[in-house]
This record gives sequence, C-alpha cells and structure tokens, in this order.
Amino acid sequence: MAKLLTFGFWNTLAGIILRNRAAIFIIIIGITVFLGFQWKNMRFSFTEANLLPDDHEVNIKYQEFLEKFGDEGNLIVMAVNDSSLFTPTKLKAWNDFNNSFKQYSEIDLVISISDLKTLEKKDKPARFELVSFIKDSIYTDKKVLEYKEELFNKLPFYEGLIYSNKSNTIQSAIYLNKDIVNTIVRKKFIENTLNPRIKEFEEKFGMDVKVSGMPYIRTMNSQNIMDEIQIFILAALLVTSLIFFFFFRSFRATFISMTAVIIGVMWAFGLLGLLEYEITVLTAIIPPLVIVIGIPNCIFLINKYQQEIKKHGNKAKSLQRVITKVGNATLMTNVTTAAGFATFALTESKLLKEFGIVAAINIIALFILCLLVITIIYSYMPQPKERHLKHLGKRWVERLVNWMEHAVKNRRITIYTSSVIILIASIIGIYTIKVSGSLLEDMPKSAGFFQDIQFFEDEFDGIMPLEILINTKRKQGVLKLPTLRRMEQLGELIEETPELSKPISIVNLVKYAKQTYYNGNPKYYQLPTSQERNFILPYAKSFESEAGAMNSYVDSTGQYARITTFMKDVGTEEMERIEANLAPKLEKLFPKDRYEVTFTGKALIFQKGTTYLVWNLIFSLGLAIVLIALFMAWMFRSFKMIIISLIPNLLPLLMTAGLMGFLGVPIKPSTILVFSIAFGISVDDTIHFLAKYRQELKSNHWRIRKSVFAALKETGVSMFYTSTVLFFGFSVFMISSFGGTKALGGLVSATLLFAMLANLLLLPSLLLSLERSIANKKTLKEPALKIIASDDELLEEEEEKEQQQ
Repeated sequence: MAKLLTFGFWNTLAGIILRNRAAIFIIIIGITVFLGFQWKNMRFSFTEANLLPDDHEVNIKYQEFLEKFGDEGNLIVMAVNDSSLFTPTKLKAWNDFNNSFKQYSEIDLVISISDLKTLEKKDKPARFELVSFIKDSIYTDKKVLEYKEELFNKLPFYEGLIYSNKSNTIQSAIYLNKDIVNTIVRKKFIENTLNPRIKEFEEKFGMDVKVSGMPYIRTMNSQNIMDEIQIFILAALLVTSLIFFFFFRSFRATFISMTAVIIGVMWAFGLLGLLEYEITVLTAIIPPLVIVIGIPNCIFLINKYQQEIKKHGNKAKSLQRVITKVGNATLMTNVTTAAGFATFALTESKLLKEFGIVAAINIIALFILCLLVITIIYSYMPQPKERHLKHLGKRWVERLVNWMEHAVKNRRITIYTSSVIILIASIIGIYTIKVSGSLLEDMPKSAGFFQDIQFFEDEFDGIMPLEILINTKRKQGVLKLPTLRRMEQLGELIEETPELSKPISIVNLVKYAKQTYYNGNPKYYQLPTSQERNFILPYAKSFESEAGAMNSYVDSTGQYARITTFMKDVGTEEMERIEANLAPKLEKLFPKDRYEVTFTGKALIFQKGTTYLVWNLIFSLGLAIVLIALFMAWMFRSFKMIIISLIPNLLPLLMTAGLMGFLGVPIKPSTILVFSIAFGISVDDTIHFLAKYRQELKSNHWRIRKSVFAALKETGVSMFYTSTVLFFGFSVFMISSFGGTKALGGLVSATLLFAMLANLLLLPSLLLSLERSIANKKTLKEPALKIIASDDELLEEEEEKEQQQ
C-alpha cells in the first residue's frame, strides 16, 4: 500500500474534482474575474531597463553624476536636411513650429535657430553680452542667406549642437520636464501632441522631420511592444489551435484546450497587475509563452483520455485515470519547466527577477488550470465518438514510430557519429560567439524611429549620451588653464574615435569667449594662452554671472567638470575596445593623484548591464541544470541515469550555441534566455520517457530492449505532438519586429527540435548500448516518487477502495 500512496493521493484528488466540478468551475471563474480587475494596474515600463543592481559601482557613479548635473535623458532632437530650409517662408515656418512647443508645461526648454544666442564684446565696462542670433522678425532672402553663412562658417561653437557640416542639417533640441521623463505623461505628450504636430508640419511644408532622443526612442519602442503583445497572443492561439486540430481532428478538443490556455493568458496579465510589475520586453512574452507551454499539457491530458475511452469506453473511469495516470507526470514536467524559470528570480537583476517569478507562477497555475478545465468540461460533454479517436491509429503516426524504432535498433552508430560531429562543430561555433551590449540592436529596423536614429548617427555621430565626469579634487580647479588644456586634449582624443561625436564641455564656451574677444573671428576659436587669459578674464566673469551658462558643465563648486559626447550604437566589445584605447591616454592626461575621471551615462550603464546580465543568465542556467538534476535524482534515485538523461538535453543547447556562432547571432539578454527556456521545456520529454521506461522495465521483468521500444512507442507520439506544437508555437515570435524576440523564437524552436530528436533517438540508443552498466535493476532502484501508474497498480488500488467501501 505504501508504494501506492502517490496514486492514492491522485485517485482521491480525481474523486474530489469530479464530485465538486461545479463548485471548482465557479472558483476558477471567480479567480479569473478577480485577476481581470487587476489588469488596471498593468503598466508599460517608461524607463530604460537598468540591468545592474542599485549597489553596483557603475550605478553608484551614475547617481553621483545625477546629483551634480541632473538627468541627461530628457532631450528630444528634431532635424531637417532640406536645401530649401534657408528661404524666408520655410525658415520662418521652422522657427514658428519650434517656438510653438514652448507653450506646453511638459517642455522645460526649446532651442532652435531662433533661440540661438551669440556673444558680443562690449567695452566700458569690459563685458560679454548675449544677443539674439536672429535679430529681425522680418525674413528676407538676403537676411536668411546671411544667417546661413554666419551659422555654418562663423559659429563653430554650435557645430554638432545645432548644425552638421556634413550636409548642412539643422537640428533643434526639446528638453522635457525632468519630472515627467519616466512617467506616462511623457508617452501621452509624444503620442498625442509631438507626433501629430510633426506630421501636420511635414504635410503642410513638404519637409521631412527626423526625430530622436532617448525619451522619444523609449516611447516609440514601448508602443511597438504593446502592439506586438496583441499580435503574438492572436498568432500563438491561431498556430497552436490549427496544429492541435490537425493532430486531433476534433473541434471539441481544440475548443477545450483553447479555453484553458485563454484563461491562463488572462491570469498571466492579472498576475502582472496584481504584483504591479511593469511590462518590459521580457514580461511581454509571458502571455504567448503561456499559450505555447499550455497546449502540450492539453495534448498529454486529452490524448490519455481518448486512449482510455478507446480501451474500455467508460467516461467516468477515463477521466479518473487521466488525473491518476497523467496528473503526476504532467505536474513533474511543469515543475521542472517552472524551476528553469524560477532560477531567474535568484539573480541580482530586477528585470530577470520579475520575469522569473511571474513565469514560474504562471506555469504551475497553468498546469492546475489545464487539469481542472479539461476534466470538468469533458465530464459535462458526451463521450467522444469513434471519429474523435481516429487520430490514435493514423498510419503516418505508426510509420513515424516504426522509423524511430528502426533507427534506434539498427542505426545507433550513425546516431552516435552524428552526435559527435554535431558536438565538435558546435564547440567550434561557440568560440566565434560575441557579446552584444547594443541598446538599439533589438529594435525594429523597419520602424520610422529606427531609421531616424541612423540618420542622426550619420549626421551627428551618435544619439546616445556618454558622460565623462572629471573631479579636479579642488575647488575652482576646472577653470584653471592647465585643466582646460587637458580637457581639450581629451576632446581631441574623443573626436579621433569614429564611434563618438564631437564633445561638449566648458572648453567650448571658453574657446567661444576668446573668439568673441577677437571680434568673432572663427580662427581664434581656441583656448586662450596664459597672457590672453588675463585680458579675457574680466569679460568672461561678467558673462558667467549674466548667463549662468557654465552651470550645465561645471558644478557650483568648480571642482567637477562634465564632458558630454554622443556615441553610435556600438556593442560591448567595441565599447571595451574604446575604453581600453582611451585608458592609458587618460591616465597620462589626468594623473590619478590630482584627478579622477569617470565614464558614465545611460548608454554605458546598459552596456555594462548587458555583460552583468549575461553572467547572471549563465549562472541561472547552471543552477537550473543542477536543480533539475537533483529533482531527477530524487525521482529516479540513480546518479548514472542523471548523467544519461542530461546528455540529450545539453547537446541541443551546445548545438544552438554553435549555430549562433556560425550565424553571427551575438550573446545578449534575449538570446541567452533561449537556453534556460529550452532546457526547462526539453527535459520534460526526458522525464516522460524515463518514467515510462522505468515502468516498462518492471512490467517486462527487466528485459531492456523490450522496455525501451515499449516506452518509445508509448511516449513517442505524444513527444512528437508536443514538440511540434512547441516548435511552431515559438516560431510565432519570429514575426516580431524586435531582433531579440525574433532570435528568441527561432533559437528556442531550433533547440526544441534538436531536443526532440535527441530524446527520441539518442536517449533510447544510450539506454540500449549501456544496458549492462546503467539500465539494470541494480542501477534503477525503486524511485522515491512514482510518476506513472501501471494498469495493474491502478487496478489493485481500485479493488482495494471497493473492498473498503
């Protein structure tokens, strides 16, 4: 009796479910309604994902920068590259268009051509004065051409800020109110005000306005994610339901399965709202993931129900046996899948923690839903007719199983040789994999905002701010001439780096002051000499007090200086190369005993965060492998069997990694996620096969060959069905416009396909080849947890219950 306690539990549970089916169904509806009300708490992320923990050194330095100079992520830029801009009508229209944004409370500052100030030298007293660049309200052809000539040829201070010399592109800067940058107000302003106004201006004046800046990119990217969630859910439902119907040829079975997974999707959204987690690129894939993972549960449960109906034709007994025979095995496979996701919760990344927690909870909830919904709905429906059971004896299915048996029986050397060749090729491919920390790489390449990003990269050498903080370690140290010269040399080094734009700092302002002192002659746009500094100083001091222009690049104590450059969308390796190239030169320019130089900014944080996240994901994958190995050790009580079972699951992971290397797909958060997801799912097939094999060994008196082929015949069809659904289900993600999501879908699909072949061909081949040392009674001790009940054990349990009654 002790050995049947597990089955006794499931038998009891089956009785409770079927006797209280109405009450349970009402409870499910109640939970669904409750979680539906939590949808109102769902919100999309309005900030860049900070992949680093708060106490990480890079984050601490960034917070120090923000305390001194404020948030640098509130800039939106608009640009036009139009030869007709410098005509009276269009220049006035462009300036009026930019000035119109000043009326909005969401905007702190607008800088366009009409807002430009130039320095003028005044005597008696000696001073600099800020005067408007455009002095007249009336635009004439002559005046407009004068403005163009002066801007492009006499004001190098504004190069890279307002204009690009590469193709005479003009840009404007819109600084959002910092209080709304990370809120939904920013999203509403951009979508409901900025974009419609830009479209209206383009249509009216026939000019193409390019828009970019981190707040704008984040908003448009979030909107794409929102749009794609709906597409993914509908596509996943359509694809999985079609494949399910193709296998079962039953509208009833398809309807019941879709009902279960749709409720699961509603629960997934409700849980995100209940926990008040933001919807990010990762959490956005959970609802379609629920569909893809839920359908295999339905396949195992419905397939077993129909097999039992075909065997004895008793509906009540069939439903009881579905719960008793398949419930335990399905629970175990869902637990292993959930465990793979749950390991993400142990990382230091907030992004991964939230994804892991929600995914793991939803997978377990999905198992409960499928078990309850399928058995309860079928209990109210008529017994399946003969036409609903035809798929169980399809010839093509029998041919598939026969082919697998033939391969395992007669082609084991071919299977092993192919596996070794794949392993060697995969290892070669793995050595070519690169790590990518690109902030923009996964964004949709066909989107208009992404094409605008490329425009700004070409014209202004980048759009993502990279900040350099210089601590002179003494008050007013920044304005010392030696420090300014060091900063100028650093600026020259930055300009020589192709991936970085022309830097902006207090040096630019000091150079402009000298140019102004020499009556605006652009050849004097340079730092003053020691002697010139004494002449210029009275003018510069008056300018500083009048305009406060240095506050953005020098802190109030004069000890800290800020240099801002913009970087192209480079990956982690390129950024590390840039840092390695600059490091020795920086150390020489700024001796550590007198200066401290720090690189920071959101773009750098993302890149550092990517490297950190990759290592966290590798840790979580390793942890998932260990946890699942321990779980299988508890189930099968055999260390040797653990090693054998891991081989067909690790080989597909290595194969996918090699494929990434050969195809040039880099390691990044979206692609490293592939391995944990695929491993957690593929090991389910191994558990099903080994559990059935263990049962067959006992039934067949430890005749190994007969047991292997019996297990292959029994589980092969279900494994093929579920793997096919998973393959096409994850392929749905390949329709995404996001590169990372597309890669995730393709790579997981490929990995699961490899895993299916490995579990159907390599695993049984290993069991047959190593039958003396591994697949024997001594090695396979009585399991701690019996996963599948044999018919004899169930019959014994049923007879015992009848005697007790």
